[in-house]
Amino acid sequence: MNNKQVISGAIMQPTYFPWCGYFNLIASVDNFIFLDDVKLEKSDWHIRNRIKSANGEVMLSISVNLPNGRLNTMINQANLDLTKPWQKKHLKSIYACYRKSPYFDDVYPFIETLFNSKYENLALFTISIIKAISEKLAINTQFLLASQLAKTDKVKDQRLVELCQHKQINHYISPVGSAAYLEKNTPGGAITAHGIKLTYQKFKHPTYKQLYGDFISHLSILDMLFNCGFTRSAAFIKTN
Repeated sequence: MNNKQVISGAIMQPTYFPWCGYFNLIASVDNFIFLDDVKLEKSDWHIRNRIKSANGEVMLSISVNLPNGRLNTMINQANLDLTKPWQKKHLKSIYACYRKSPYFDDVYPFIETLFNSKYENLALFTISIIKAISEKLAINTQFLLASQLAKTDKVKDQRLVELCQHKQINHYISPVGSAAYLEKNTPGGAITAHGIKLTYQKFKHPTYKQLYGDFISHLSILDMLFNCGFTRSAAFIKTN
């Protein structure tokens, strides 16, 4: 009989107010590793996300400084550009979009505190947001930073294997969207080749009552929090 303890894990790049499925993945594992030492993509969710207004989607984008240039700056090397009023603009947009939402009085003061953090580093700022929201959703997963674990020149699924081995993770849960590169050469790729069980996340985006007409999915978690509150959002995320 195999009595080996199952230790589950997931590895994702830190993003800005990620969608609800990101938090479902966090809630699904014992260890969640932020892949903070990979290249920053300014057109990606590393620095932006969407909310819903009366006129459709609104994109919130962080202004950042890239010390090593657009092509060579890692996520954890980028700094917030605090000379531009993007934080004030984001709060103003969030207020305008959700002031009539049912849970505005509960959620908005909490969101304000997230913008009042003293972080200047992009990764630390977005990770602090993800951790704070996870705590509000009563998610007790252990968080780690890839940059503080294995130092390596390995990339893609080989890097994921090394990070899993560092924390004795033997069950890796991956977003479905990562299957293309994980299994590019062989089924399960390097993950299963090293004896780690590979499971793909099975998250179905819940439908809930939004402001402003037809439902739009895959918005920032902000939309769910303002429309559903912390308790109901946690139920959506954990039972899906």
